[in-house]
Amino acid sequence: MDCKNRIIKLRESTGLNRKDFCKLVNIPYRTMTEWELDNRHAPDYVLRLLEYYIRNEGLIVKEMIEGGGDSEKEAT
Repeated sequence: MDCKNRIIKLRESTGLNRKDFCKLVNIPYRTMTEWELDNRHAPDYVLRLLEYYIRNEGLIVKEMIEGGGDSEKEAT
């Protein structure tokens, strides 16, 4: 999966809009926008760290399944 799709799926899995997600993870709004528009690419380690943080802080409200639709799963 490319950077654009990974970052969008990560953000959407939290149920937050771009502005709130940026505040949560302390990434500039412009940077996130550039990543999601595929104008710039986030380093792979940043994507892995974001995923790790989101999972371990229990921020996932929708579990995204690669290669198909998404199923909603409440975070506990």
